[in-house]
This record gives sequence, structure tokens and C-alpha cells, in this order.
Amino acid sequence: MRVDPSTIRILSVDDHPLLREGIAALVASQSDMKLVAEASTGREALEQFRKHRPDLTLMDLEMPDMNGIEAMIAICAEFPEARIIVLTTYKGDVQVLRALKAGARAYLLKGLLRKELLDTIRAVHAGKKRISPEVAAQLADHVADDTLTAREIEVLRLIAAGDANKLIAGQLSITEETVKSHVGNILSKLGANDRTHAVTIGLKRGIIEL
Repeated sequence: MRVDPSTIRILSVDDHPLLREGIAALVASQSDMKLVAEASTGREALEQFRKHRPDLTLMDLEMPDMNGIEAMIAICAEFPEARIIVLTTYKGDVQVLRALKAGARAYLLKGLLRKELLDTIRAVHAGKKRISPEVAAQLADHVADDTLTAREIEVLRLIAAGDANKLIAGQLSITEETVKSHVGNILSKLGANDRTHAVTIGLKRGIIEL
């Protein structure tokens, strides 16, 4: 069966079958959209994109094998015109910025799918960009923040893993004094009261993942 050229051809990528079913049902109810393929990992997403060349891709971020950010980078490297909407439960500003840098044209929270997905699909297909107001507020809140350096993020990851300064120093081949200096910078930049608070903020903003 030939697809009407004006129909928006969609690839849905998520490792949760129930969510994909919900998206499929939403898309099926629209006369101007068609679900052409599904994938449950980032690697599958790249394969399905190559095979079907969809007009638009709905991309989850947290997946096994290859995550959504890596999949977007790979897809956009081969197909710079790819239009990708991120669907996620994460509204952390750092995670959002990573997704936008990787090529996402829109960032939508999964809790808003029923309400906003179809309008977002049409907007992105028309060449617009969309970010949920809730997500935009997160970005605005942290726009003037000092960003953590790559080494500070490494230290924060190790703090999250429960490592003490001495152990972190050994793992990163730096002195304990240097670790203490990094910890001080992390607390200051994140506005955290202590190490545990810093880890909580880091997870919430998407700076680190467990």
C-alpha cells in the first residue's frame, strides 16, 4: 500500500513495549501520520532509520546497548536532516542540553505525551523546535550556572558510587588534596550543602547517572 506523500512517517524508539503501544495507538488515530518502524535500543534505531528513512523519530534516552544520545549522534552524523523528538522522564537541564547538542529538535516529557505529542510531531515536521515549558524552566534556572569540568564530573560520579577521597585519589591518580579541591568546587558550583546533596543535585540535573 502506497503512503500518501503528505503523511508524516514515524520511527518510534523506546525499550518499553507498553509505551511503544501507546504511541502506536495515538499515531494510528491520525490521518496524517503513519508509524513505519519501531526499535527498542539505540543500535536498532540506527538500523531502522537507515532502512526506512522516516520523516520523524521519537527517541527515548535511557536504553540498553546504545542510549538515545549516542543513537541521535550516530543518526545525525549520517542524516543531518533527521528530525528527532526526545521523549523522556528526565527534565534535568544538563540532560536536555546534551540532547539538543546531539540533534534533538524537541524535548517532551513522557507524562505529557497524550496531551502534547501529536502537536509536537506536526510542529517539528514543519521545521519548528519545541521544548516543554517545564523543561524550559529548568534550563532558564541554570543558564548562568558554572558548569562542572570533566574531572569534576568524574569525581562526582565516584562520590555517587560511595568512594571516599583517598579511594578517588587512587583511581584518578591525583592527590587527596586535589580531590578535596574538586569536591569544594563541586559543592560551590551546584550550591550543595554536602557530598550527598551534590549527588542528589547531579542526578536530578542529569549531570551524572547511576
